[in-house]
Amino acid sequence: MDFDFSLVLVTLTAVTGLLWLVDSLFFAPGRRACLQAAEAESAEPLPESTRTKILQQPGWADLGKSMFPVLAVVLVLRSFLFEPFQIPSGSMLPTLQIGDFILVNKFHYGVRLPVVNTRVLEVNDPQRGEVAVFRYPNNPSINYIKRVIGVPGDVISYHNKTFYINGEALEPELLARLPPVNPEVLLLQETLGEHTYTTYQDVGRPSLSAQWVVPEGHYFTVGDNRDNSNDSRYWGFVSENLLVGKAVVVWMHWDNFFSLPDFSVMRKIR
Repeated sequence: MDFDFSLVLVTLTAVTGLLWLVDSLFFAPGRRACLQAAEAESAEPLPESTRTKILQQPGWADLGKSMFPVLAVVLVLRSFLFEPFQIPSGSMLPTLQIGDFILVNKFHYGVRLPVVNTRVLEVNDPQRGEVAVFRYPNNPSINYIKRVIGVPGDVISYHNKTFYINGEALEPELLARLPPVNPEVLLLQETLGEHTYTTYQDVGRPSLSAQWVVPEGHYFTVGDNRDNSNDSRYWGFVSENLLVGKAVVVWMHWDNFFSLPDFSVMRKIR
């Protein structure tokens, strides 16, 4: 079963806020009236313990009052500013390692409503070379992370493991053959727009040949691990309304539950 944390967070925030509001409007005035009546009947000031007992909220109201502000702050931060993600696969190697924890700037591509992901304020559009997080078109409950190489109107071609953007080849620089003898993987460096980054190319994998025209409101995305990435070459374009945000920094690496988190890997995502 897919777990929609945004929906759960919105629901919990709404429920706790409603509990707090109901108590404030309908029950708290009664408790204050009881306190006033008790004070009027008493010849001496009421002990603080008695006042506290009279004004004490029921458990459900106290839960709403204590939890709503916390959930509301988390909801705002997660929905409109930054959200953490963990890299679960190797499709973005060598840029992102399996087990990297990243922060995604959700404001960069515009302010969006939680759950429905509708953009209500335009800020920036994705640019070629940026690493973006988005909802997988074939299953929007799953988040994907890829590099944007095609924007609306671009003609993207792919032949002999080389991308051509509007007829211009994206020619990488060879950095290393891995291993040096009988190499299986090539470590390459590409520059696209303002971004310079490294990619992997699997020597033994065959290459497909295809061409795409990026429609309005859509983007063409690929993994940096070019021969081991399920991306736009296979399932198509990413619609603007599926964008989550721009990946900006790796803040931690954690291999598994039994290992220690490594904060020394903190770096900006290129």
